[in-house]
Amino acid sequence: MTSPAIRDRTVLVTGGGGFIGSHLVEALAPYNDVRVLDNFSTGSRDNLSVSSTSETGSLWANDTPASADGGIDDTENDDGRAEGTGEDADPDPDLDPDGSLTIVDGDISDPMALQRAARGVDLIFHQAALVSVTESVDAPRRSNETNLDASLLVLDQARQEDARVVLASSAAVYGHPDELPISETATTEPTSPYGIQKLALDQYARSYHELYDLPTVALRYFNAYGPRQQGPYSGVISTFLEQARADEPITIEGDGEQTRDFVHVSDIVRANLLAATTDAVGEAYNVGTGERTSIRDLAELVRDAVGSSSPIVHRDPRSGDIRHSRADVSKVRHELGFEARVGLESGIRSLVTGAAGEQGYSSPSTQQGAEQGQGQEQQQQETQQQPLVARPERQSQD
Repeated sequence: MTSPAIRDRTVLVTGGGGFIGSHLVEALAPYNDVRVLDNFSTGSRDNLSVSSTSETGSLWANDTPASADGGIDDTENDDGRAEGTGEDADPDPDLDPDGSLTIVDGDISDPMALQRAARGVDLIFHQAALVSVTESVDAPRRSNETNLDASLLVLDQARQEDARVVLASSAAVYGHPDELPISETATTEPTSPYGIQKLALDQYARSYHELYDLPTVALRYFNAYGPRQQGPYSGVISTFLEQARADEPITIEGDGEQTRDFVHVSDIVRANLLAATTDAVGEAYNVGTGERTSIRDLAELVRDAVGSSSPIVHRDPRSGDIRHSRADVSKVRHELGFEARVGLESGIRSLVTGAAGEQGYSSPSTQQGAEQGQGQEQQQQETQQQPLVARPERQSQD
C-alpha cells in the first residue's frame, strides 16, 4: 500500500456517527486528527470505534472506545485479491498511525458547536443531514433548516478556515430521469423537498468555489449499502436482509422490475478520499457503479445469500415512484480516477458473513489516479420500516 493521500491533516466529519460518516472516520483517523460533529439523533457512538489494519486499535481522544461493528468488503476474487480494497488491502509497515479522534456532541445548525468543531481544520467532509424524503414532505421547513441552512453555515465556516469541503449530495437531484445512464448534465427536476435541498446545496457549493475560491466537491451518491446501515430510514438491502434473516416475507412495492444502482460504502469512502485531493474542484460527481439491478433480482440475491426460505411478495406500487436509475460514471472516472470495486453479490455476501468488519481501509494516494438528528448521508430508497416494506423507488440518502 502506498502512503495515504490524506495524512497529518486536521479533518472534520459532520454526521460522523452515522452510516457513511463513521466509515470515513475509520479510514481517516489512523493518520489524521479527526473531529466528528454529530448530535447522534440517528447516528451512534458505537460506530466510532476506529480500527486499523496496522493493529493500532482505537484512537480516542476521550479514552472511551465503543464497540466496532463493521468495515469494508474484503471478499476475495478468484485470484485471491481482496475485492473491497483492491490490491492495497495489506497495510504498509512503514506507515506509523499517529492520528486521533475527537467527538463534538452538537448540531450543525448551532454556529458555536460548528465553530468549535471546525477551528483550524484543513478539510471538511459534510455528511450530516435529515434524510427522510417523507419527513421532508411532511416538514419541509425543518428539513430545509438542516439540509440547506445549516449546510450554508458549514460552507461559511470553511471559508473562515480556508478548508476544502467535500459534500454529500444525492441522486435525488435528478428526479425522474429522461434517459439512462444518468449523467451529471442530465435534467435536474427533484420530486421532493429533500431533492430540492440537495440540488440547492450542489449549486451553492459551486458558487462558493466560483465566488470565494473555496475548493468544494459535491458527490451525488446513488444507492449506498453496507455495514452500519440501520434504523427507520435504512436502505432496501438492509430491509431485505432483516426480513430474510427472520424468514419473513421479503416485501416489494410494485412489480420488482424497477432498477437501482447499488454502491458499497467502501467505494463511497474511496470516492470521498479522491474528492479530497483532486484539482477538479467546483464540480459535482455521480458516485455509483454504472450498473443497475432490479429489485426482484436484489431480493433473490439477498434470500440466497442468507439461505432463507422467505417468500418474495408484492404490494401495490406507490404513485410517483422512480422506475429506473443508473449512474453515468464516466466523469468521476475521468476526473477523479474513481471506479467502484465491490460487486453487489459479494457486497451482500460480506454483510451476511460479517467479512466486512475484518479489514480496515486503505486510502488512495495522490499517485493512484485509477484508483446520517443529522445522522449520516447514506444513499437509500426511503424505506420506512413500520412495517418493514421495501421501498426502493425514491432516491434519497441517510
